[in-house]
Amino acid sequence: MKRTSMLLMSVMLLLSMFLAACGNSGTNTPASGGDAPKTETPPADEKKEEAVPVSLRVFSTFGGTDAAREAFQAALDEFTKEHPNVKIDNDTMSANDDGFRTKVNTDMNSGNEPDLLFYFIGADAEGFVNAGKVVPLNEVLDADAEWKNGFIPDALELAKQKDGNIYAAPLTGFYEGLFVNKKIFEENGLELPTDWAKLTTAVKTLSEKGIIPLSVPFDQSHYLIEHTILSAAGPESQSKGLLDGIDPNWEKAYAAMQELYKLGAFPKDAATIDLSMSGNYYSEGLAAMTIEGSWAVGGWSDDTRDNSTVLPFPTVPGGAGSGNDIVGGFGSGFYLSKATYDDAAKKEAAIALLKHLTSPASIQKIASANGGTPAADVEVTGLPQVALDGFAMAAKAASIVAPVDSKVSQETFGNLRANVQPVVEGKKTPTQAIEEAKKTEDANKK
Repeated sequence: MKRTSMLLMSVMLLLSMFLAACGNSGTNTPASGGDAPKTETPPADEKKEEAVPVSLRVFSTFGGTDAAREAFQAALDEFTKEHPNVKIDNDTMSANDDGFRTKVNTDMNSGNEPDLLFYFIGADAEGFVNAGKVVPLNEVLDADAEWKNGFIPDALELAKQKDGNIYAAPLTGFYEGLFVNKKIFEENGLELPTDWAKLTTAVKTLSEKGIIPLSVPFDQSHYLIEHTILSAAGPESQSKGLLDGIDPNWEKAYAAMQELYKLGAFPKDAATIDLSMSGNYYSEGLAAMTIEGSWAVGGWSDDTRDNSTVLPFPTVPGGAGSGNDIVGGFGSGFYLSKATYDDAAKKEAAIALLKHLTSPASIQKIASANGGTPAADVEVTGLPQVALDGFAMAAKAASIVAPVDSKVSQETFGNLRANVQPVVEGKKTPTQAIEEAKKTEDANKK
């Protein structure tokens, strides 16, 4: 009896253990012996935190009718898709609007600087660079070899300020030149203006037929000034600016403008139109030539773009230029605000956006849109023949120099611009114009 009771108790014990095991069948049970592994929920403070929302303001010229407007917005959208916590204020103005420089300087001097600023490299940036409003990018570049090696060496070299530091990460470069509507020249039996005699012959012929020979404005005469000074003074003198004295060849540049004016080269309303309107005259086929940069090509009508080519501005009589010197380079880039760099909440996101916007992939898309020279070794596709002509012109140029307005103060360049109309109309002499600019330059450098 006792034995039977013991056997019954053993069977009941085994049954209870079996049922307990079945009740735990939802847990991981080792195949043979040992304790089952425990599944633990991590403490709440060890859970991955969601990214903190960040707002960044990017100020640039990629807006309005800019050829790369959509490509730039697409690059911003790509970034926010990968970083949904980042909100970007895409703030833009046209670089042809004089208010662009004013707004940048006002923002930088009033503590309202954008987190990333796309702006000119050189004299235009000296004020806020010297004031410490933006950070040198040398260490950031050196810390990310992949990003740094994505740029072509010349692009970074040309982005340096006078102190040897790189403050602006380049995106696309540019070339400027004398754009010519080949169709208009052919229809009027004219040779392309590869020298001064051919240029003046074309001006006289076209003016007599009621066709605007050279569409440029007087007030916003940036490109007219740049090219006549380079043509007359040569690359070395142009690059020196006016600080070391007056080169008489600068006066020849203004004399050349006056000669062209007397031959009827410019629009009758050149004194009142701006760069946008002068560009429209060329785009609409009302003008045979214009002086512009690579960025302008995308804004022209299909017919004008298909019939255009670009040439170096010819040497003015007695000038020191070679006739094969052009204005170009990497004159703009993205600056990183010092305030943003010092802000722990923004720094990481701002640097990440800077790297994204200047990555080879973004550079390729922007260059393909605006025809600019890419700052990375990438293939630019889908460009019209005139853009390819521009690349070829740059490749064969005797020299490529930065614009005059990057070599003198903004006030000095404003003075040079203001004196174009008085000189061409005979109200001032070329000598007076350059002497006034020299005084302005000296006053701003004291």
